[in-house]
Amino acid sequence: MGHTRAVCSDNSCHLWACETGKQLVLLKTNSAVWICSFDFGGNIITFSTEKQMSYQCFVNLFDLRDLSRAGNNESYMKIPCSDSKITSAVCSPLGESIIAGHESGELNQYSAKSGEVLVNVKEHSQQISDTHLSRDMTMFVTASKDNTANSATIFPSYDHVVLGSGQEAMDVTTASTKIGKFESGFFHLAFEEEFRRVKGHFGPINSVVFHPDGKSCSSGSEDGYLHNLLL
Repeated sequence: MGHTRAVCSDNSCHLWACETGKQLVLLKTNSAVWICSFDFGGNIITFSTEKQMSYQCFVNLFDLRDLSRAGNNESYMKIPCSDSKITSAVCSPLGESIIAGHESGELNQYSAKSGEVLVNVKEHSQQISDTHLSRDMTMFVTASKDNTANSATIFPSYDHVVLGSGQEAMDVTTASTKIGKFESGFFHLAFEEEFRRVKGHFGPINSVVFHPDGKSCSSGSEDGYLHNLLL
């Protein structure tokens, strides 16, 4: 049976059954939940919490094969992130680690067994807003507020990358759609050459993703619309 999850600003993370809509688990936290994802096998749910007031940012890992323990808010791993909060994250292919992008622009690879930092690099100068794995999970792409992009994803069938862009929402009312650059750009993965640009949104694009078969691409924007592009 499939599961879906949602993160909320009311200090909680919810897990529902897709077939029935029944809530299976309600995970309560001390601060707002920022990001949430499943591991490759769908057994482990990972989410990070906001750094608010006296509460620091944590990465929490719950095993969904033991719903009674998850229902009691008993995570099997809790990783503190005191320096900079996590703003995007994905699980590694075998679930052995978590790749996390931080508000500072740093990327950390955390061990899912010990919680220690395995790798630390700083590829961006500002907050990392999105992280996506390739379909074969051999590489990943990141987007950042350092003018790289708002969101990025890797084409599942070809060596292409799509970047969703657009200026900050607070500046949208003072700019036209041309100046705002609310567009999705298609780039070659190796040569970094742009070969296509898709317009249509009138707000910053915060999410782009390919269909697994590679025949369509969807973009979500703060203009309240979801666009589906057939390729």
